[in-house]
Amino acid sequence: MTGKRNILVTGATGQQGGAVARALLSRGHHVKALTRKPDSEAARQLASAGADIVAGDLADAASVVRAAKDVDTMFLMGNSYEAGLQEETRQGILAADAAKAAGVGHLIYSSVADADKKTDIPHFESKYLVEKHVVGLGIPYTISAPVAFMENAVAPWSIDALSQGTHAFALPAKRVLQLVSLTDIGAFVAALVERREQVFGKRFDFAGDELSGEEQAKILSEAIGRLIRYQEIPIAAARQQSEDAALMFEWFDRVGYDVDIAALRKEFPEVRWHGFADWARSFDWSVLERTASTTDR
Repeated sequence: MTGKRNILVTGATGQQGGAVARALLSRGHHVKALTRKPDSEAARQLASAGADIVAGDLADAASVVRAAKDVDTMFLMGNSYEAGLQEETRQGILAADAAKAAGVGHLIYSSVADADKKTDIPHFESKYLVEKHVVGLGIPYTISAPVAFMENAVAPWSIDALSQGTHAFALPAKRVLQLVSLTDIGAFVAALVERREQVFGKRFDFAGDELSGEEQAKILSEAIGRLIRYQEIPIAAARQQSEDAALMFEWFDRVGYDVDIAALRKEFPEVRWHGFADWARSFDWSVLERTASTTDR
């Protein structure tokens, strides 16, 4: 590492931003964590880990400029699930402009793998609009573009079924999907921060593993210690919940992510990549017992 950086991390109390903040702190960097919820438990945990908690909102450009005034790097991410697609794009563009106004020397924008390939998936497209704006700003930038999260297996929409012994997803059992752990996202962004000039103007799609739902269920069975069966959710059922998600699942089945994982591991050895089995072995599965007891009430 060439030296400690001062980094503003947006979305720091969320899953991805939190992983980035923790990775940077663990490597000795100075982190300012921007959050709309400075009094939250997640913010308190980051503060105890050494982050400076800063109240701010991506929708409020002035608050982002203030937070970014004394940093040399900024990690920017949006959340379409909370903000909505149009608002995610609007906030991302506002925050990117704020980074430029504050004189940030390196803007790392978190998009999604293949967003630049005209997928017609709404929440991919909303991020790509921000990407294009970032590219046109004339400041040093890098695009960080992860595939689907391994943690989706234990997301709020998955955990109840998993606690009952079912790993459910809207893909055929044998369809391979590329995945990445939140830990690796944090480590990858830390690598981009430290490589700095070497990654200016570049876009990186990245993944840690690729395997089918059937293979995931087998690994989950071994990690949890009881049989987990894979169940394909009909695309029509997924569409009833979300047209955006249904379009994504259809794209997963028809096209899918195509990261060269072997080449990526060779290019970024410092990330210490985790396969799905590594992630499953390290996860605290007592959460399933708590979920089951809550469901039974």
